[in-house]
Amino acid sequence: MLYLILFLKLWSYAQTNHWCRIGMKTKLSNNKLRRQSLSAPNWNELLNATQEQTLEDEKNDHDALAGIVKYPDNLYLNDLFYFLLAPTLCYELNFPRTTRIRKRFVIKRLLEVIFGIHLILALFQQWMIPSVTNSVDTFSTMDVARITERLLKLAVPNHLLWLCFFYLSFHSFLNLMGELLQFADRKFYGDWWNANNINVFWSSWNMPVHMWAVRHVYKPVTSRGYSKGTAAVVVFFISAFFHEYLVSVPLQMFRIWAFLGMMAQPPLAVISRFAEIRFGPRWGNIIVWSSLILGQPLAIMMYYHDYALAHYTPQQ
Repeated sequence: MLYLILFLKLWSYAQTNHWCRIGMKTKLSNNKLRRQSLSAPNWNELLNATQEQTLEDEKNDHDALAGIVKYPDNLYLNDLFYFLLAPTLCYELNFPRTTRIRKRFVIKRLLEVIFGIHLILALFQQWMIPSVTNSVDTFSTMDVARITERLLKLAVPNHLLWLCFFYLSFHSFLNLMGELLQFADRKFYGDWWNANNINVFWSSWNMPVHMWAVRHVYKPVTSRGYSKGTAAVVVFFISAFFHEYLVSVPLQMFRIWAFLGMMAQPPLAVISRFAEIRFGPRWGNIIVWSSLILGQPLAIMMYYHDYALAHYTPQQ
């Protein structure tokens, strides 16, 4: 996960500075053409160019007084290190900053992080591991009734664990880092629990990743003339690849369950959108929650089954 976060951050850092470099070259080219026009005996063009240059100088002076950093003045290690620690995946030359660090806020978030880590470990060890272990034989025999029973039994602790992990990561930890770094942009998630379809859910539950995908994948694809639907499929394909990477590499075995789960989201988004329009927003929200409650434990059971078959021996 750390390698993936570092990759996404460096990709944003390089691409944003590339955009700035292109913009600076374009601006210099435009200024050059405007200065060349001053040599022509046209007093109207001379007057307009002089006024534009005066306004630009005033804007530059105002930006300097406001402490706004412009390219390439941002290309320093301190700026890069701050971005690597900041709770965002999208690089900006000038992040919104707070004026002070609230000590009580930091203490609250720190206590939440410590308590949340121990709570997740306790739930995982005492509730999830026994349920997952007992599901190996049912998958081996392909007993549909017992598989359904194990799936529903695992869905409860898995969903509770997932909610705890969400709160710990997106509220406690990211707000803690944002406060320590005086990072003012704290919109890490939206009201995903009220999502009426899958598209709304994926655009609101993980805002840092969503903004990165829109900025560095979705818009570049659509700017090349491709449709919005094609761009959305590309985003889900990249997300599916990264989800599989986060599971297969630690387990040291290649499976495609996480990949297939993510690639199933575009057709599921169509189904949930149809249900929202045809039967009302409540049914779309039911489909969203059903996919969360049942989809994740099913993937966990399949991965553990394959891992147990590949590594477990009777002698152990």
